[in-house]
Amino acid sequence: MPEHRLVLNREIYTEILQDELPRAQRFLWLVTADLKDLHVERAGKFLPFLAVLSQLVENGVHVRLFHAKEPGPRFRKDFDRYPVLLDSNLFERLLCPRLHLKCMIIDGEKAFVTSANLTGAGVGSKAENRRNFEAGIFTNDGEIIEPLMAFVDDLYLGRHCQGCGRRDVCPDPIA
Repeated sequence: MPEHRLVLNREIYTEILQDELPRAQRFLWLVTADLKDLHVERAGKFLPFLAVLSQLVENGVHVRLFHAKEPGPRFRKDFDRYPVLLDSNLFERLLCPRLHLKCMIIDGEKAFVTSANLTGAGVGSKAENRRNFEAGIFTNDGEIIEPLMAFVDDLYLGRHCQGCGRRDVCPDPIA
């Protein structure tokens, strides 16, 4: 039976980022408008979220990171600390300035559609009075996941690039 559950504020961090995402076995798609130097707790230490992605790639998980603008200098500095993200063809990163969707798809079996960007304030990893107010729906319903994946895949493969109307501001058109 399909599960749907509302995930609010700090729960995005604890239930999705800390619990669900690291369980990916085959692939993980991360779609966000904004991307910052997000940190997560692992074994009592706070590590860059990129460490989690790097570990997934090292474990053979294909990670696709799709975002709307270039992340800041701290993210780029952390990114350089994880060479597997540069060297492995299991990690892909693309940019589309029209992207405003925020979702995470795990192995094609679970999805989280949310208002939260992949930032500390967005996912609830910051202090309580510094977090955004965010919400999302977590599901394992194939009737939702299948068309969501098709939509994200069409975007990721550049099927909307030719008629986009924003190619003049796109730093690297997909197609």
